[in-house]
Amino acid sequence: MEEKKYSANVSRAYRAGLPIVALESTVITHGLPRPQNLELAQNMESAVQEEGATPATIAFLDGELHIGLSSAELKRLANEKDTYKVGPRDFATVITNEACGGTTVAGTMLACKHADIKVFATGGIGGVHRESSFDISADLQALATIPMIVVCAGAKAILDLPATLEYLETNGVPIVGYGTDEFPAFYSRESGLDVSTKVDTPEDVIEFAKAHWNAGVTSAVLVANPIPKAEAISKSEMDPLIEIASKEAKEKGIHGKEVTPFLLQRINEMTKGKSMKANLALLLNNARLAAHIARAWRTSERRKVA
Repeated sequence: MEEKKYSANVSRAYRAGLPIVALESTVITHGLPRPQNLELAQNMESAVQEEGATPATIAFLDGELHIGLSSAELKRLANEKDTYKVGPRDFATVITNEACGGTTVAGTMLACKHADIKVFATGGIGGVHRESSFDISADLQALATIPMIVVCAGAKAILDLPATLEYLETNGVPIVGYGTDEFPAFYSRESGLDVSTKVDTPEDVIEFAKAHWNAGVTSAVLVANPIPKAEAISKSEMDPLIEIASKEAKEKGIHGKEVTPFLLQRINEMTKGKSMKANLALLLNNARLAAHIARAWRTSERRKVA
């Protein structure tokens, strides 16, 4: 894909062989209200920088794929009123309409494939929806086909987590628990579901990923990083709220791509802002870990060359 533009900072990182962490942008365009969306985007980039890596926020501006954004471009994206939510299906639409958009997990992974970025931090992946087993996020297909390391806090708790993990298993996507044997459920550190294996250091993640790809498997490695304990909300507290919100969505006839935003907003109302605080905390936590993993990846590549 030739139609892409690199920010000055990302270009410098490429030339100098420095670690790079990709960041998605639908959380900016569709996930948070203004001005919190810009504040989060800036804080995510700062978290990556503070841990010794270069952030590359991925987005579309005027039909052009941007690998990294300048401060002005980040502000513009955060304040754009008409933006697309860009998954792999939507690349051509955004390009031909010369539009702006925030990339989803799957869209960001596709951009990383074109830009040769190996490490990506997000909040929670999409998955199989509770109301319909045929409503499956494109994130899962991207994880099944694009070999890179994706750091998340599990899948969004509003999803059918057992079905989501079953899909990943069927498609050869290993789930690496970072310091945990249990798959985290976004807001919660526990889900009652097992991960593929547990690791405790960024170097362990790299060793596992290389063994996975050297075995001839071309899927991603999903690193499940539990939300910090201080901001976590217990599964026993969240499950009833998710049930209430899901029932309300069904009664209101909300379906398709409108379900997730409705559920997240309703849960935030019922928790009196606690779920939003948890969401922000896990995003920053994942950005920091991804920076450490990107540094470990770069170190391993230098050793290979030497």
